[in-house]
Amino acid sequence: MKRQQKQVLIGNFFKRKFQEGENVDVSQSGSNLDTNPGVNSDVSPTIADSDNDRTPENDNVGQCSSNLGPSVSSTSSHSRSTKIDLNDLPSDPVDRPPIDSYHPNQIDEIRRAYLVKGPFQPISHNFESKEVYGKNRRFVKDWLVEFPWMEYSTKADKAYGAIREHVGGVRSLHYKAVQKCDDLMKPKQSIHEAFNKLSKEEMVANRARLSGSVQSVRFCLENTCPFRAHDESESSRSPGMFLAVLKLISANNPDIGKYTLGNAKKNNKLTSPTIQKEIIECFAKEVTKIICEEIKDDVFGLLVDESSDVSLKEQMVVVVRYVDKLGVVKESFIGVVHVTNTNSSTLKEAILSLLANNQLSIDQVRGQGYDGASNMRGKFNGLKYLILRDNPSAHYIHCFAHQLQLVIVAVAKKHEGVKTFYEYLSMVVNTVSASCKRKDMLQEAKKERVEKEILKGELKTGKGLNQEVSLARAGDTRWGSHHRTIISLLKLFPEVVTVLRYVKEDGDCSQKRSNAKGILSYFKEFECVFYLHLMDKVLGLTNILSKHLQQKSQDLLEAAKLINGTKSALNDLRQNGFELMLEKVKSFCEKNDIRVLDMMESYGNPRNRKNVLTNRHHFEVDIFNEVLDMQIQEFGNRFNEVSTNLIENMSGLNPCDRFSNFDISKIVAFSELYKDDFTLKERGCIEGELNVFYHTLREDDRFENLNGLCDLARLMVETGKHRSFPLAYRILKLALVLPVATATVERCFSKLKLVKTDLRNRMGDDFLNGALVCTVEKEIFDKVTDEDVMIRFQAMKERRGQIF
Repeated sequence: MKRQQKQVLIGNFFKRKFQEGENVDVSQSGSNLDTNPGVNSDVSPTIADSDNDRTPENDNVGQCSSNLGPSVSSTSSHSRSTKIDLNDLPSDPVDRPPIDSYHPNQIDEIRRAYLVKGPFQPISHNFESKEVYGKNRRFVKDWLVEFPWMEYSTKADKAYGAIREHVGGVRSLHYKAVQKCDDLMKPKQSIHEAFNKLSKEEMVANRARLSGSVQSVRFCLENTCPFRAHDESESSRSPGMFLAVLKLISANNPDIGKYTLGNAKKNNKLTSPTIQKEIIECFAKEVTKIICEEIKDDVFGLLVDESSDVSLKEQMVVVVRYVDKLGVVKESFIGVVHVTNTNSSTLKEAILSLLANNQLSIDQVRGQGYDGASNMRGKFNGLKYLILRDNPSAHYIHCFAHQLQLVIVAVAKKHEGVKTFYEYLSMVVNTVSASCKRKDMLQEAKKERVEKEILKGELKTGKGLNQEVSLARAGDTRWGSHHRTIISLLKLFPEVVTVLRYVKEDGDCSQKRSNAKGILSYFKEFECVFYLHLMDKVLGLTNILSKHLQQKSQDLLEAAKLINGTKSALNDLRQNGFELMLEKVKSFCEKNDIRVLDMMESYGNPRNRKNVLTNRHHFEVDIFNEVLDMQIQEFGNRFNEVSTNLIENMSGLNPCDRFSNFDISKIVAFSELYKDDFTLKERGCIEGELNVFYHTLREDDRFENLNGLCDLARLMVETGKHRSFPLAYRILKLALVLPVATATVERCFSKLKLVKTDLRNRMGDDFLNGALVCTVEKEIFDKVTDEDVMIRFQAMKERRGQIF
């Protein structure tokens, strides 16, 4: 009782002190431009260091002048608190509402969220000079390092917080505010905590409970498991993966088990859905922190795509491409954002917000890669144009993998024979795979044929040979999957014919029997077999290119060489491949009892004597040559970036064959495409450094067998040459961050389907983002320690149970 009375007396004492204090407003105390050249004197109205900007509810609250607004007074106009998404707090100071616009009970939580996030310091921003009192002055980015509390708004182009006059001495308002920030982040020092100090045993129990929950969340994230179940009561036999794993951890670890689940207080179990989501958020933020710390103020490429999820919400995935400290090219996923529409302006704002939340800037972007949608690559209003308008160095590359798909689709749509072939190919897969009985019939027929051919000595036996094969179904968007269907059809052709005959004779209805009869009639024609072998050859060549383009470490120069190599292979096939293919088609027909046509006979209706064409002319000119000519022409039309100045100049960096194609003039021209990456002095040194760079590395045996720019960057870091030739290495990084394909983005959408399923279609946006970041970036996720997660979790907000 005496203790409670003492608390009331102390509370009243502090309340009187707050009410008697004088308001000190430093929102107009900007720096003098004559004293501090280059610093904007417009100080944010949300900056204050007032010693009495406190309320009775926030006794221990102070703020650093870097990013927090003045405290709300006890007479705040807000009578009710509204739910604030702490993950959606604006990063740029100009977008932040004054702190007194929030409810008093939320101020501590919002302040703590900003302090955990850290000050907004876009070090890589292009700080433009302005004429002030007849002199050109600009913000010096080194001030952000010297004054770690300072913030800079890229939207307003202003510094938030004066500098030396603002800091003052150790008794200044600034130092008092810094102390209050430290106190806010150390709740153990508050009066409330002093009266409710936990014993060592209680802190051990809290740590054990949190450790168990963190380990359980880690397991669920690693294995893409659903966290919850319909019945999570203590008597439930299926309480969900999170509680089930936690129970298993507790049973096998007595140090955790004696404090968790049934042994914990009901109001401090740390197992609620909210706690689970906060731990997931901590994991995700630690992962993105590692990624962004590798980038820091360096350049990177931007890969973006959008698609709807299972709940028909439009989601935008953002991936960054960068060169890490070891000289290795990486493509890392940093977030998925729910967008209300797919307008280019909406996508741009979402991208800027996501980058700002991760302490990155649009000014660091040196390449952008999207698919061919109009909202992405539109010449006047597309996302590409909007970003180029803000950053001319963010060169756009149309996704090469997407262009390859368009090349194949164009031929499939324009050539009537190829179009008909793909239609029948889809029908035969649907017919043969329509029931389990037909699939079993296919496999049994295949098994019998293999046994007969082995007995005749026509097939070899051994490990991995003569495996069970099924008829692969082609995908809707990935035309490379059609190649798998064609390969399986070539292997299972006799068995497919057997199943079609069965459906033709014993189908369930006349419609199915009629369809099977039509398909069977087409598949027993010489022309069908010719198209089957032709498309197998064409898709085989393009599929090799497709696989190379989907590699994360693929650079633009190597991709351009592969594209030219594929065009050359198609040209060679067109010039010299008909006779060899014709022999394969004839052999296949003879083996499968299909009538082989005489190439010298007339094609089509022999009654029409005016334009008599031979079978050879039809198959060689009208099919073989025409299909390949269309394919080669589409390659030239679609891959127009290969012949641009960007890639042409970048080819001067080619290190293959002991730098035999190294061209200094091209490299200098390439560097001139990036106006803001080199100073005038550095541009005068580039040519000389490249000259020494060429002769030094050409005589170094370690650089003898390089296969591309990626190998060159990695080996330069290993040997320390990136420090000896910093300008050359900077140019090399500019070439490597240019995106090749959006395959990594597509993989993220594939993972999204595993995370957000039909049964988990009500996942919130933050929950989805956190789970997807951890699922996609598993290699980095494994580097995050439980201790890092617990520290971040403790700092998020004031907790009932402290662990430190």
